[in-house]
Amino acid sequence: MDPFSDVLALLNPQGFISARLSAGGDWALRFNGYEGVKFNAVLRGRCWLAVDGIAEPIALQAGDCYLLTDGRHYRLASDLALDAKEARPYFERAVAGVAQVGDDTGEVMLIGGRFAFDAAHAAMLVDALPPVVHVPAASEHAGVIQWVLSRLAEEVSTPAPGSTLMAEHLAHMLFVQALRAYFASAGPQPVGWLGALSDPKLATALGLMHEEPARRWTVDALAAAAGMSRSSFAERFKAAVGVAPLDYLLRWRMRLAARALRGGRLTVSAVALSLGYESESAFSHAFKRVMGCAPKHFKGAALSAVTP
Repeated sequence: MDPFSDVLALLNPQGFISARLSAGGDWALRFNGYEGVKFNAVLRGRCWLAVDGIAEPIALQAGDCYLLTDGRHYRLASDLALDAKEARPYFERAVAGVAQVGDDTGEVMLIGGRFAFDAAHAAMLVDALPPVVHVPAASEHAGVIQWVLSRLAEEVSTPAPGSTLMAEHLAHMLFVQALRAYFASAGPQPVGWLGALSDPKLATALGLMHEEPARRWTVDALAAAAGMSRSSFAERFKAAVGVAPLDYLLRWRMRLAARALRGGRLTVSAVALSLGYESESAFSHAFKRVMGCAPKHFKGAALSAVTP
C-alpha cells in the first residue's frame, strides 16, 4: 500500500453517520466539541459554516463538503447574525433520521457524521491537517464526491439489507476523496509526512520506508532512491516532515509494533524480529522512547482491555 493508505489502515477509521439536517427559513445551530473528525456535505440549498478561531466563515452550497479535524465548536446557519441554538436537542428529536430546524420547507439538507480513530495513532493524521478542510462543489474531484453523496443519501433514507455497512464504506470514500481534493487544491497544504507526499522525491523515500519498514535503511540509501544528495535529502525531509528520515522510520516501526502487540497473537520477541530488531532489549528501548511505555506493559494493557 502507499503511505497514506498505510496510515489510514493503522488508524482503523470507524465512520458513524448522524441524522440528516433539514432546515428552512431563518435558523442557526451551535455544535459543541467532538472527538475524531467531523464531516458534512450539503445535499441541497445554501448555508454558512463558522468555526471557532477561524476568522472567515465559509459559504456552503449544494455539493460542497467539509471536514472538521480538531474538536472546535462551530455553527451552521442561514444567517450567522442570528442567535444560534444548541444543535443536540434537534438531533435527539430527529424523525426517520432527519433533524428539523427552522420552517418545514427543507430548503437546505445536509448529511454527515464523524470518524473515530485508534487513539494511540490519531494525532498522526489529525495534526497534519488544518482545523477545516472545505471541498467546494466546483472541485475537480466533485464528480466522485457527488456520486458518493447521492449513494450515501440513498442508503440512509431508504434502508436496505446491508445499508449500515454500505453507508460506512461510502463515508470512508467521501473522507478519502475530500482529502484528495484538499491535496490538489491551491490552498495551504498539509504539514508533516502528509505534506511530504506532494513532493515526488520525498514521497519515494516515504514509500520505501513504508514498504520495507524492517530493512536497515540508511540516509544514503534513501537519498539515492530519491535521486538527491545525502545532505539535500536530509535537510529537505526534516524541513517538510519535522523529523529526520531515520527518526520518522523509527516512529513508524513503533506504531506498527503497537498494532501487532495490541493484536495479542505475537510475542514481544516476534514483533521485534519482524521489524528488523535482533535484540529484544534494543526494540524495547526504542518502543518505550516512542510510545511512552515498555512493549510488555503495552501488550498487557491491550489484552486486559479486551478480556471479559
